Amino acid sequence: MGKLLVGARQVVTCRGPGRARKGAEMRELEVLSDDPAILIGDDGIVLEVGNRGDMGSAGHEVVEVEGVVFPGFVDSHTHAVFGEARTADHERRARGVTYQEIAAAGGGILSSVMSVRETALNDLETVTRARLGFLLSLGTTTVEVKSGYGLQLEAELKQLQVIRSVMDGAPTVVPTFLGAHEVPPEYREHPDEYVDVVINEMMPVVRERKLARFCDVFCEPGVFTIEQSRSVLMAARDNGMLLKLHADELDGSGGAELGVELGAVSADHLAAISPEGVTELARSDTIAVILPGTMLFLGKSGNAPAREIIDRGGAVALATDFNPGSSPGMSLPLMAMMGISQLRMLPAEAIISITANGAAAVGEAASRGQIARGYSADLAIAAIKDWRELVYWYGVNLISSVWVSGSPCDCPASLLSFDG
Repeated sequence: MGKLLVGARQVVTCRGPGRARKGAEMRELEVLSDDPAILIGDDGIVLEVGNRGDMGSAGHEVVEVEGVVFPGFVDSHTHAVFGEARTADHERRARGVTYQEIAAAGGGILSSVMSVRETALNDLETVTRARLGFLLSLGTTTVEVKSGYGLQLEAELKQLQVIRSVMDGAPTVVPTFLGAHEVPPEYREHPDEYVDVVINEMMPVVRERKLARFCDVFCEPGVFTIEQSRSVLMAARDNGMLLKLHADELDGSGGAELGVELGAVSADHLAAISPEGVTELARSDTIAVILPGTMLFLGKSGNAPAREIIDRGGAVALATDFNPGSSPGMSLPLMAMMGISQLRMLPAEAIISITANGAAAVGEAASRGQIARGYSADLAIAAIKDWRELVYWYGVNLISSVWVSGSPCDCPASLLSFDG
């Protein structure tokens, strides 16, 4: 027996091509307001969406919903597998210590590396499941999760195994290998040797065990150079992985251009992108994944040029960058609100950026990110009257119900095991 969802004030379908929306396409948002209904098959796939009067209810369970129905949100950039929170780093920044100075003193990414290396796999799995439950309660039904807090074979495999272990439930998880997240202390004076470890020791095992769909690299001055990043990404491609990269986050280095050159699915961050990078990105199929929560949390005034990228014909997705050091936020509606207030995006563009374009940025554009025939019935139902309220009210969770693959999910109200 299928399900017929009725009673919603509006259904925001984001219906359209099964790819990233580019330029003016990001403003094309379908909103159904005339007695909308969604018909879901036994297999959790949408059969039809439209006016209730055009659909028969015979043989289907009728389910009453309230508010506004959106496609489940897609978070295309997170680092959700970590140990302890980095509250000490947060306090240091409040005292005026820079991100780079914190890292040089043993904080930053390397402190999370030590935490992951010391935390048992079962404990990492427990806290990761708790975090995913919280993401789900905020309407996120698909989430990309990276490794990158191991920086040695055993610890990277530990993170990737945790990611695999949490793929048995909701939300849907997309795994990314990020062995080249930072140069570990033991290779600080010989970073090229660590690049060789990533390519020749880590990647073959990741490929053999089928632990990752994507490979990412932190292409940034002081982390991995353009040539090192190119070597990692080309090897990843040879190992059957799709490509992503952290690009031009704090200082420009040509990361966006590298992503376009190699056909990366996405280039992420981009707050320090060059004019040439904007040009290359806007005319390519590489998606600009922008992370406004990171700049907010770090107290940075600059932001990625989302408005220019869209106006010049590019595709933009918004994501949380959920991680313990630079962006511990998990709400995609909040990121969408900041997309409007900080990045000058339109409300329709902001919604597309956390649904259809988020799905495209994790290789799921043909099956998730819109409410349309043949797509997974992943739904985020908000207790609001008008769809624009989702990106208007902030500081509260407006999501009243979440569905994944045609079934409602239990979203925990509190998470006692949230922090490692």
